[in-house]
Amino acid sequence: MVSDVHGNSDALARAGDGADALICLGDLVLFLDYADHSRGIFPDLFGTANADRLVELRTARRFDEARDLGRSLWAGLAVDRDTAIESAVRRQYAELFAAFPTPTYATYGNVDIPTLWSEYAGPGTTVLDGQRIELGGLVVGFVGGGLRTPMRTPYEISDEEYAAKVEALGEVDVLCSHIPPDVPDLTYDTVARRFERGSRALLDALRRTRPRYALFGHVHQPLVRRMRIGSTECVNVGHFASTGRPFALEW
Repeated sequence: MVSDVHGNSDALARAGDGADALICLGDLVLFLDYADHSRGIFPDLFGTANADRLVELRTARRFDEARDLGRSLWAGLAVDRDTAIESAVRRQYAELFAAFPTPTYATYGNVDIPTLWSEYAGPGTTVLDGQRIELGGLVVGFVGGGLRTPMRTPYEISDEEYAAKVEALGEVDVLCSHIPPDVPDLTYDTVARRFERGSRALLDALRRTRPRYALFGHVHQPLVRRMRIGSTECVNVGHFASTGRPFALEW
């Protein structure tokens, strides 16, 4: 199981070795690497110095200034913003989806573009969002995307729409999502020094239906990687882009 792949196709190609299936919890795209500002779509277009400045502004939560910087840079391109991003994302998706083993079960992250996935997912990759499957005798539910934030990443939806997807799953043995439940220890990023958005609907579902596991990513350097909520084992399966190590779930 992996999450937050962010362009690491080499490690992704090996992530399913020895496993019955690979589960991917999203964020395939690398827009900007906060650990290495020279990597990603943004620095490829605008250079590392501008990437340094964007990270500085976002880390300081000066989001209006960050958006102003972005607007001025995009205005200077010979092509429009959406065309440039889609072209870069398509190049990444072609490489990343080709690295998925068979079978792979995947859901979207907040930086993904869901409308493109059907073009790149091969017959061995099943994309799920607000849906459930049976895998190895357990019922596994998937909820993709993130909640709305000042970052305005591509796949952010309203709390109500997200809650409806969680509700549609019903009772499951394993609840897989991109973002964590709304628990401070699970949502605080110790390097970015901020709370990421977690889902209250996920937390309520854990308390109500008590799945065996809740698995997620999104928070790259969490204060706590795993904890129990009632009888549910909650696990941040890791920032795969940096570790290259999948999380193995056995039952």
